[in-house]
Amino acid sequence: MSRLSPKTAVSIGDALKEMFRSSNAGATHNTQRIFAAWDEASGAAPYTVRRFFRDGILYITMKSSVLATQLSMQKNTIMEKINAILADDPLFIKEQSYSGIVKVLRIK
Repeated sequence: MSRLSPKTAVSIGDALKEMFRSSNAGATHNTQRIFAAWDEASGAAPYTVRRFFRDGILYITMKSSVLATQLSMQKNTIMEKINAILADDPLFIKEQSYSGIVKVLRIK
């Protein structure tokens, strides 16, 4: 059930969040926002082969094992950047318990 009444004026961002909350698209939407945050925080989007997110764990597969090793040494910093980006993202649905912040980052 929608939290917004039909006569309430809301911003487009709030309307989009409510649409994602009320549909099954919320988890997919949040996952895509997490992947975009990875790209921004790591700067390694062109070298990222695969991304997968489940239960707070972000799995990343890189083209280069050397780059994967370098990023693995920085994973705590990258994870903090990802979560900071998500915290500031107005389209990230923070209330979604099944697709929340990144708790673990695994790079291979």
